[in-house]
Amino acid sequence: MSKAGGDEGGGSSSETAEQPEAKTPAGAALSKLSATTVGPDWTKVSCPCCVSERVEPLVLVKLGEKVRPETKRWLIRVIGAPQKDGGAALLAHPGEEATGDIIVLSAPRCTLLKATEELGLCKTYDSGEMEAFSYNDRDNFKDSDNMEVFLTLAERQYIVKYELDGLRAQRDLRIPGLSDRHTLQHRDNIWRKLGSAGVIVDTLPLHNPDQLKDLSEAWYAGNQLAQPLDSVNGYFGSSVAFYFSFLDFYTWSLLPPAILGLTITYFSGEVQKEMKESLSGSPVTSDDDSGTAVSGHMIQAVFSMLWSTVVMELWKRRSSSLSYRWGTMHLAERFAEPRPGFHGGIGLNPVTGRMEPLFPDWQRDLRMALLSIPVVGLFLGLVVLGMLCFYWGEAQVQELHKDWDSLLSQTLLYVPSVLHISYTNVLATVYRTVAKSLTEYENHREESAFENHLTAKVLVFTFFNYFAVLFHIAFFKQDVPLLRKRLASLLIITQLLNQVTEVLIPFLVDRFISAPHRTESEDDPQEDKFRNQSTLPAFPGLFAEYIELLVQFGYLSLFSCVFPLTAVLLLINNLTEIRTDAYKICKLFRKPFSPPAANMRVWQIAFEVLSFVSVVSNCWLLLLSPWLQKLFQEGGWSSTHVLLLAVLVEHVLILVKVVLAVLIPDEPDWVRKKREHIEFTSMQALREQKLH
Repeated sequence: MSKAGGDEGGGSSSETAEQPEAKTPAGAALSKLSATTVGPDWTKVSCPCCVSERVEPLVLVKLGEKVRPETKRWLIRVIGAPQKDGGAALLAHPGEEATGDIIVLSAPRCTLLKATEELGLCKTYDSGEMEAFSYNDRDNFKDSDNMEVFLTLAERQYIVKYELDGLRAQRDLRIPGLSDRHTLQHRDNIWRKLGSAGVIVDTLPLHNPDQLKDLSEAWYAGNQLAQPLDSVNGYFGSSVAFYFSFLDFYTWSLLPPAILGLTITYFSGEVQKEMKESLSGSPVTSDDDSGTAVSGHMIQAVFSMLWSTVVMELWKRRSSSLSYRWGTMHLAERFAEPRPGFHGGIGLNPVTGRMEPLFPDWQRDLRMALLSIPVVGLFLGLVVLGMLCFYWGEAQVQELHKDWDSLLSQTLLYVPSVLHISYTNVLATVYRTVAKSLTEYENHREESAFENHLTAKVLVFTFFNYFAVLFHIAFFKQDVPLLRKRLASLLIITQLLNQVTEVLIPFLVDRFISAPHRTESEDDPQEDKFRNQSTLPAFPGLFAEYIELLVQFGYLSLFSCVFPLTAVLLLINNLTEIRTDAYKICKLFRKPFSPPAANMRVWQIAFEVLSFVSVVSNCWLLLLSPWLQKLFQEGGWSSTHVLLLAVLVEHVLILVKVVLAVLIPDEPDWVRKKREHIEFTSMQALREQKLH
């Protein structure tokens, strides 16, 4: 979409309301917005079916302080202009003053329905089945005349953003009230251009206080164990709902390994001895036979390998069921329009046949080779530097403990781990910001390509940052007691740091710094309440949350055989994590835009890769068992025979994992049939459109 027509490219006066030159009384504006009644300040619609007595405020656009009135009026005309004239076909309200710094947006029925088809959302047909929505067949879909029922709040708000991001200039055009250096060039992204010019400061979806209150009470304020996932999907969108669904599923999946770990620890004297040695840093004598402990470690290792496979296969089934229920299993990515951040020289796209920004692939590859890869390598080098400092510190405190042998020196044994864990967390935070900037610089055309390259950078660094030192301790130093102590430190300290940085600090900032500046009462103008929402910090996204779960999953599947209580600590952490994450997204941050999602996307692949690596890790960790080494020595086994046995066992377990993955279908049979039916009806509808 792009803008054109009218004065300076705005829509015609028949499509939008006359913009008031004088200030509108705050009381009148309040009544218009709070009652959501159509008035002269809302832009008008030309389509009769879109005329409604109520307008639901969905999105707030915050303008720069120095934006001139003519620029605001022009922007409102562009937003309200029909799509055929290059507008967004949305409803806009100037706020309490025509010259104020906000614009409130909503969307008429036809705009919402057309975007629903473009996005590939599935909705309930008159027959009661889920079908891919078709605008031409809209009257046969249930509740298609009531947008607040037909589409969730998150979907309606995302569609507004979707239309704004698609605004592109149809011709070179000067923006009223701005200098010539901000002139729009043909096919420029209007929303991005206005942001760089300082016209648009922020765009955020608005909270619905009543819905948010009901969701909070059902989610984290009570004593209920089950999460209201359908309500989360309706309010925050499927991207957020899938994360909380996986967090819930994964948390309860920790029960079996937690019970097994407690059982092994309780009944195995050797495991108890190892725990005491790890905590005290000194040898502990024990008369118990070590055979039981070794068998316990073996059981834990084999169980972890099989558990990780079963959990991910069962999650795929649950994920497919949720995507059907939430209508996101048939999503389509818009190819015609590049992502808002994409830029390049204007030219003819040979695929779309349209004039748009073009950027050669070789330039992108050159940027990745000359900048992205070296910078990623630099951060990996910083990881190695931190690991070397950790080993040096570990050696120093060990010597100190031998000399002092006191409670203080015993406490100092954990200082290198604490410092190194803090270092890795800070490094990870900095790297995520750098990785995003690098991916922006690479200038990917599609949003999916941008997300995939960003995620790949973060995953490579995350695996190296969090697991390199553990693999080095296990397979190069072959120091199982140090590995056990390091893993225990990671599980406890990292989780405490995450809770402090993710919840406690934002809460304190909100409680003592931000909240006093946004106090409001029921009598305050609605626009002031909207502005208060913009003072909250932006939601940081789910990237860090998925990374946290991925690292947890790695600790459990890769190394839990040396520390059986891993699942117990993770289960305790995650039971609180569900509520703290829910509180955080509801109260401490702005409401995020949430694009429809059919699954966890690339994160699901990352979890499956870790599940596969767990076979190799656990097999080789078991070879470090003193009992097994003693057994091989007594049996006269050479190192070659031991190596061959380990490889054989590894391949057998990999085969078992593959068989389990094949035996457990990725989606239930009923979901598969529904999906195939949706694909068939979509093809039929497309064929009929071509015939007509």
